[in-house]
Parts: sequence; C-alpha cells; structure tokens
Amino acid sequence: MTQVYRGGQLYVSGPPARLTAHEARIRVFDLRRRGVDPDQVREFQAQVADELADLHHWIRLLSEENGRLRRALRDWQTMHARECRPPDEGHR
Repeated sequence: MTQVYRGGQLYVSGPPARLTAHEARIRVFDLRRRGVDPDQVREFQAQVADELADLHHWIRLLSEENGRLRRALRDWQTMHARECRPPDEGHR
C-alpha cells in the first residue's frame, strides 16, 4: 500500500481497511448545537454493525467455498489430464 500526502492529509492508496461491526457500534460523534438525535444515531449504528457482521460472515463462507472449488477443479484437471494423454508413439 502506498502512502501519499494530499491536501496536507495522509492518503493511503489501495483497498481501504474494512470497517468492523465493533467499530461501527462504538463510533462516537462530536456533539453540535443542532445535532441529530443520539438514539437514532445509535440505532442506525446497530443496524450498520449487524449488516457488516453478516457481510463479513458471508465473505468468509464464500472465500472458503471458493477455495474448495478451486481445489476440486485442480484435482479434476489433474485426473482428466492423465486420462486424456495421447498414446505414446513408441507403441506402434
């Protein structure tokens, strides 16, 4: 990951870090004079955190399934390549 300064701020190129459900739940916002309802913010944070937890779970499951499928395909290709070899020319 490359680090670059943009507008005086450190900007990290590459994929952004994943937000975790825990980080969404504990995020605290600065209070403003005409701010939003803190209860609504916490409710929304809980919804976002639940969604993130679910998505991270599905990503892990799909990554595991992807690995199983890759191994199965590799094994099938290896087995199929052995069966489909042309006959040796020395046996004619």
